[in-house]
Amino acid sequence: MAEFVVEFGKDGGRVEADGRLDAAAFHRNHQPIWAVLEKFLAGRSGDVLEAGSGTGQHVVYFAGQTPDITWWPSDLNDAHLKSIAAWRAFAALPNIRPPLRIDLSDPAWPGAAPEGGELPKLLAVFCANVIHIAPWSVTEGLFEGAARRLRDDGRLFLYGPFKRDGKHTALSNAVFDTSLRNQDPDWGVRDIADVEKLAARVGLSLGATIEMPANNMILAFARG
Repeated sequence: MAEFVVEFGKDGGRVEADGRLDAAAFHRNHQPIWAVLEKFLAGRSGDVLEAGSGTGQHVVYFAGQTPDITWWPSDLNDAHLKSIAAWRAFAALPNIRPPLRIDLSDPAWPGAAPEGGELPKLLAVFCANVIHIAPWSVTEGLFEGAARRLRDDGRLFLYGPFKRDGKHTALSNAVFDTSLRNQDPDWGVRDIADVEKLAARVGLSLGATIEMPANNMILAFARG
């Protein structure tokens, strides 16, 4: 079953004295996710933004694998931003920038400009387990913002549960979807077809759909 945490730190997980949060799902999914991202990022240089970084554990792990890539974590939740900053300090990696406070529901991505400068054109945007626990406006803002900021050869990677042609890929995902919509009718597992239509509207196309453990997928979008 797909997993989600609306706010890490309120889920009973460990919280370190410095504010570092620990997501149980990270320990299960970071290596399968990296196995997919590595195929695109290996041997490349540039800047990658993680949209909705949560605890910050993924960005720290990925940055450790890619010394020639600069990683930009981001989130909107204060506890998450504190955790990201703490994990960044703990890891002491030179290729992780301070976390940005980005509201994805605003296509302009206010807060995306780092202090004293502009966010560079991006090699990739990575977003995990966000769009099903947020209103559709967040997905719209994510795609519009990414389309403006990706390099010509850039990619947008989405990780999480998805429906195909209006149908869930597993019974557990259907149960999960119902629980999400009971919490907020604007939430829910998104259909790949709807996400593709949105991508086309901003000049992106679905280049790959990769099956992942626990009934999740990675969708990879490129220009054109």
